[in-house]
Amino acid sequence: MNDGVNGVALTVFILFFLAVTVMGFLAARWRKAENEHSLDEWGLGGRSFGTWVTWFLLGGDLYTAYTFVAVPAAIYAAGAAGFFAVPYTILVYPLIFTFLPRLWSVSHKHGYVTTSDFVRGRFGSKGLSLAVAVTGILATMPYIALQLVGIQAVLDVMGVGGGENTNWFVKDLPLLIAFGVLAAYTYSSGLRAPALIAFVKDTLIYIVIAVAIIYIPIKLGGFDDVFGAASEKYTAAKAGGLVPLEAGQWTYATLALGSALALFMYPHSITATLSSRSREVIRRNTTILPLYSLMLGLLALLGFMAIAAGVKVTNPQLAIPQLFEDMFPDWFAGVAFAAIGIGALVPAAIMSIAAANLFTRNIYKDFIKPDATPAQETKVSKLVSLLVKVGALVFVLTMDKTVAINFQLLGGIWILQTFPALVGGLFTRWFHRWALLAGWAVGMIYGTFAAYGVASPTQKHFGGSAKEIPGIGEIGYIGLTAFVLNVVVTVVLTFVLKALKAPEGVDETSPEDYTADAGDPGVEVELPPATAGATH
Repeated sequence: MNDGVNGVALTVFILFFLAVTVMGFLAARWRKAENEHSLDEWGLGGRSFGTWVTWFLLGGDLYTAYTFVAVPAAIYAAGAAGFFAVPYTILVYPLIFTFLPRLWSVSHKHGYVTTSDFVRGRFGSKGLSLAVAVTGILATMPYIALQLVGIQAVLDVMGVGGGENTNWFVKDLPLLIAFGVLAAYTYSSGLRAPALIAFVKDTLIYIVIAVAIIYIPIKLGGFDDVFGAASEKYTAAKAGGLVPLEAGQWTYATLALGSALALFMYPHSITATLSSRSREVIRRNTTILPLYSLMLGLLALLGFMAIAAGVKVTNPQLAIPQLFEDMFPDWFAGVAFAAIGIGALVPAAIMSIAAANLFTRNIYKDFIKPDATPAQETKVSKLVSLLVKVGALVFVLTMDKTVAINFQLLGGIWILQTFPALVGGLFTRWFHRWALLAGWAVGMIYGTFAAYGVASPTQKHFGGSAKEIPGIGEIGYIGLTAFVLNVVVTVVLTFVLKALKAPEGVDETSPEDYTADAGDPGVEVELPPATAGATH
């Protein structure tokens, strides 16, 4: 690892960072809102984005610094098991094609800003809505932190911030500056900022991957040598070579399936989705987003290249930045580092906005100030987006960086427990609201305690996301086991509560709401009762 500062790479990195910072602030003038004091405008970009803007926004949202750093890092450290991210992104798109257009339609019809808005409207339950909102906020925090870990990894490899013995403030000052800039332009421009910056982020990532997948293997002697070196390492470590060991195949399959089910339960995924201007935009995006899966498969190969290049790091999260440092000319290493850094800023901005919207609409408005005006909602959401970033920053400055991915996987365990209420509610009203709440609680409790009991060489608790599946005896993804328990409890209790004729709550939606489009006659965004008559 370079002990000094890579001046050329750092200069290129700073230039790109300054460029996207300017774009972030100018985004407030892009597609300028008629009324800035509205969550529809600040938090959803006015629900006005077309196919390409939505595609870049969703891509920037889903394929993050986590993708660039942690996925190949997992392959570098653990072998082919790290490829689970590739099949799960393939599985997810046919899945979301079935329900995202329905969610967009009903949300557009009733003015829903968050998934919790829909759950409250569908099941007439503020308690269930609160559970979904709190889960979304909890699951998003480590995800934002993981983006900051990506920035920190790049800064460490460039030699910025000093060594381990440097004063903590000096060491973390570059990350604090990046955080401050991100917070400022997100506060100013809302969702328009990451939507605009996503164009730069995705272009850089595609360029870097295209160059890396051709240039690095040539320097290493070809793909035969790359795969040979990786196979030797895994065989020597008894890690199963280039395929997972038989004992790990249940873990691989359940992690891929569980992650696919969870991906579009995250608040930031839904925020990007609801910013689209029509139902057809969503349908088109589910057909072209798999292009990112192709990119992800190529990106994962960087883990093998790091092995073949002899990259030696104590923290696997540094493997890919170090590979770029070692293999690329300094100027292009700066471009690659900028791609990772911007790849962290875009999703971090969307995630903080999504979490803030959940707090504002489903905690502040539902339980603290029911008569909040649109302007008050927007102000609160802006402030909360800052607090969310501060929380993520504290999280990343105090956590063990070597296990960053496990904290995000813990968030996946939690967010998966909202699937029955959200996706189930989009297709049927049969589930009882109290049964859904009980199922959610069982899944959350089991998933959290099971993950707490998993140890690793570096952590006594929360050391992983796989554990023995009760009744089967195989090691599998805790989130999927918790989800199955959640569904079983929900179904059984629904039968019981319906037999007891327990009150089911009022459904404010109608069947035609789920297939409506923006251009359909009579389809307009409805204002919530508390804001009726206000400027929107």
